[in-house]
Amino acid sequence: MPRSKRRAPSSTNHHTPIEMSPSAHEEGISRHPSKRLRHTSSARRYSKTEDVSTASSFSQKRCITWFREYTTPDDSDTLGPEGMEKFCEDIGVEPENVVMLVLAYKMNARQMGFFTLSEWLKGLSDLQCDSISKIQQKLEYLRNQLNDPHTFKGIYRYAYDFARDKDQRSMDMETARVMLQLLLGKHWPLFTQFAQFLDQSKYKVINKDQWCNILEFSRTINHDLANYDLDGAWPVMLDEFVEWLKIQRGEEASSTEARGS
Repeated sequence: MPRSKRRAPSSTNHHTPIEMSPSAHEEGISRHPSKRLRHTSSARRYSKTEDVSTASSFSQKRCITWFREYTTPDDSDTLGPEGMEKFCEDIGVEPENVVMLVLAYKMNARQMGFFTLSEWLKGLSDLQCDSISKIQQKLEYLRNQLNDPHTFKGIYRYAYDFARDKDQRSMDMETARVMLQLLLGKHWPLFTQFAQFLDQSKYKVINKDQWCNILEFSRTINHDLANYDLDGAWPVMLDEFVEWLKIQRGEEASSTEARGS
């Protein structure tokens, strides 16, 4: 998930402080002060047995306490860019990894680089995750969401509103390039050529209609462009990409002759 360039307005809601429960890495420690710890400090870390014992019991209180580890006292209901980096480090995922976009989709997060408390609770309640170890166990599930065509389409459409500057109706080209690379770079054979086309084109932004049609184009148009209809309802951007690509492939002469006949 690309890094956010600007901060969202702080939440004005203030909640009553919640009694702190043990953090994720402390859950393996006994919660009964009357019982003496019989092990060395190394035994205080998570063990697989202890983790399994809590795996089926999601705790909203524990989830909120975990969230607060990534926020600041002056804005305890918003996890910002610095907290996001720490969160990603804790779960072992790079901020730019596509799995972070899928997680944001699950939370229905509004702005890239930020999670609100309500978004956090929505996504992690659905995933039944209230600790680092539990979300790590869900990472493969989140990645696999991209393999379902219907879910992928939802994530792709969501990414447009999630990543664009909320003060603008369109997405700036720099952000669009990063998001397209993240979502289509490994699966669309023509992505490299399309990225080159965008680099030399007149386009500085991408609107939502263009964004959605790029996905449709990548799914339906053959690598040789044989089934592309110039008279179809594609955006002008994609018509221009097809013409540009034909020129790059040395097909300019045949295209010109076809028009003259």
